[in-house]
Amino acid sequence: MTLIRGSRPRIKVLLAALVLIAGVGGTALVAPNHSIQAEQPAQEKQPPAAAKKTPAVQAPKPATYPIGGYFVYATPSSSRNLQKLSEIKAAGADTVITFGTSLVPASLATLPKECVINAVNCAKAAAGALEVNRYFTYSDGSIWGNQAVKCPNDRRITSQGKAFVVLVLPAQGSGCTSTNGKYDVVVAGGGPADGTDPATSMAVAATKLGMKFYAGLPAPVKRTDKAYLPDVSYQGTLGLFTERLLQYQAAVYNVTGLAGFYHHTEMPLTDGHTFDPILDLYRMQNQAIHRNFPTRSAIVSPYLDARVSAFSISLNQARNGIRRIAQTASGLVLNIAIQDGMGTGKGGAFQSNEANSAVDRYAESIVGKGSWGSKYVAPVREYFLAAAAGISGTGAVLWANLEGMAPATASNPCGDSLRGQSSKARIDRQLQQLANAQKVISFMWDSYYTCVGTGVPLKAQMEYGVATPIITDATFDAAAGQVRITGFNLSGGNAQVKWTAKGGQRLVKTVKPTSTNTAYGVQSGMNPKLEMILVNVGKTTLAAGRYYTVNVTNRWGAENDAFYSQRIYTAQSSRGSKG
Repeated sequence: MTLIRGSRPRIKVLLAALVLIAGVGGTALVAPNHSIQAEQPAQEKQPPAAAKKTPAVQAPKPATYPIGGYFVYATPSSSRNLQKLSEIKAAGADTVITFGTSLVPASLATLPKECVINAVNCAKAAAGALEVNRYFTYSDGSIWGNQAVKCPNDRRITSQGKAFVVLVLPAQGSGCTSTNGKYDVVVAGGGPADGTDPATSMAVAATKLGMKFYAGLPAPVKRTDKAYLPDVSYQGTLGLFTERLLQYQAAVYNVTGLAGFYHHTEMPLTDGHTFDPILDLYRMQNQAIHRNFPTRSAIVSPYLDARVSAFSISLNQARNGIRRIAQTASGLVLNIAIQDGMGTGKGGAFQSNEANSAVDRYAESIVGKGSWGSKYVAPVREYFLAAAAGISGTGAVLWANLEGMAPATASNPCGDSLRGQSSKARIDRQLQQLANAQKVISFMWDSYYTCVGTGVPLKAQMEYGVATPIITDATFDAAAGQVRITGFNLSGGNAQVKWTAKGGQRLVKTVKPTSTNTAYGVQSGMNPKLEMILVNVGKTTLAAGRYYTVNVTNRWGAENDAFYSQRIYTAQSSRGSKG
């Protein structure tokens, strides 16, 4: 996939000098400049017209990449968190999400050995004479402050250089007193006593940079017999702990950068009642968020599995499934970010003309040899269209979680990660499928976007190819001779359309747009970075059973790969499908 092809001599020379080899199958990645701001749109480099007075024209905004947020790891280093978020903001994103930690059943023997009070296990010492029902750990590495201590038996301690909080929760009832006389004891924290709290640091960094931070929620462990379901045997304890955690967070980092919370317990995008326990978990925690943070939102990220040979979720199941998830919102704004499956091989980002083409080698490592159409129920795009229909009217918001890795093979290592390094060419293909999501976030910045992998980190590939046009749809009204093209980074250049007329003539025209709408995404309720251009090729006809293709060269001289329409079934119009 060619990422950038310059249209002016100076850009061509620069691009030829900076070709980098990376990505799928040794794709040629062309680098215009390490500094995006230094490579200004070519029209700005021309000398001004002599002595001709014209109104001042505002310089076009720099090109931006369509991914608006990334999953990240919070670190105990404030400078590192600030640097990481600054890099993400420079890449065009405004949102970061961290994972939560599991509330894990424990015993006195498995509690942190460093946590002691007067040489006695801290949980045992805190409980005192109370009857303990169960012990738990929440090893989030945080440094819980004194605001976490609310009940008589709660303790905040520093022991052997680490900071812990011990919460003594009623095994039955709420508040501080149990109605059955039994208590659950949670040992949380474990960060360096003299260090910085990672979550607090992340919230502060996001606030400073004007970004949005979604903090991970606590989650139960998985069942031992059915690992795809949560252990709900201690749902009551998890609910009380979630409440106390949110109360603490409201006290210590209720800052503008804290946009909301992330549910890291996952489920497939389906309507099967098998997953009702997960929906119950979402509902319970959404209610807790809304009580403690009534103006904040939440993110949940169900996954696609479109493999014919595996879970094989149908479009109808996806439509109904997202609606069931949306109904757990409990009053808050719930952003449902569907995992597209390309990083795990569970989903296929292919267009209609590729249905009979062989899957790429990364997908092949998961589903085996065969065509996209034979290995996957439907393209990712069709699932998102079904999801948009299912979510309509619920108040929930459709997002996309673009999997920023690829199935691991010998050719795409990414450190010791379970998945392999992807490429910008593959990411672009994924983005073409996700246009109707209002926001695209991606799993995950560290390490899939930062690992060196095959030689060029993915974040560097994105920087080099930031101006690439990505076409998500095209509609050809043959009678009017008008082609409507939607996508990212389309404006300021020209479009080439290739089609076959009724009589079999193969026609090609390259024209400038007759109109450009840079607010198309906002106006359509889709990704706000989407643009729409209209081009006129003159009245014509379209041959049935054939494709037309569209290419765009934008103001930066960058060009997309050929966009293929759906197969044409009428002679008058067709609706594109690569996206």
